Amino acid sequence: MPRVVTRPERLSPAARLQLMWLASPALPVGGFSYSEGLEAAVESGHVGNEAQATQWLQNQLHLSLARADLAVVAKAVPAWQRHDLARVAELNDWVGQTRETTELRLQAEQMGRSLVEWLRNRSGGASQQGTDQRLAQCAALPPAPTWPVAFALAVAQCLPGQAGHVGADTIREALLSFSFGWAENMVQATIKAVPLGQSAGQRILQALIDQIPAAIDHALALPDTQRQAFTP
Repeated sequence: MPRVVTRPERLSPAARLQLMWLASPALPVGGFSYSEGLEAAVESGHVGNEAQATQWLQNQLHLSLARADLAVVAKAVPAWQRHDLARVAELNDWVGQTRETTELRLQAEQMGRSLVEWLRNRSGGASQQGTDQRLAQCAALPPAPTWPVAFALAVAQCLPGQAGHVGADTIREALLSFSFGWAENMVQATIKAVPLGQSAGQRILQALIDQIPAAIDHALALPDTQRQAFTP
């Protein structure tokens, strides 16, 4: 019997561009306005130079983003594709309940609501909502759609293939987009808060890029029972 060779899935150019769009700091969701605790670290003396800022953000990548938001996005994208609203609501509840401070919870909710509004507006508002009930379902998540869950819906809307059939390569592409968007926003916050120059910011971004693939591998391997919310 001939051996069946499974070819890696390929994103269409349009889908790849959509993921790049979602990673853009120009996306009007307000991510650039949050420092996620970095300003407090600067004020307390924990972060005062390029090396300390690099270490802080690398720790945040591995201890927080990989174990929480990236793991949620990895589960929420296929849930949205198979229209599993119960699973989506479970993940959304987890995000809201595990934010350590009110500020972090409000950030996740504000960015989630803003992304839903952007998804409504980018294709004609009501007409887009009428063709994809998931948008209305996301907007109605109580008390609000959180950023990782709304991002997963945006990804699900631009991915190829049949509902419920999302491969690991495609999910990895989505997590790369999410991670890079986070990294760019945090580097810009670091440049302003420390402060640092643009060249230092680019070196910090490179250091984060070098470690993002490993963080994604960790997120993809996490079962629900091992997700953790922890920020410095």
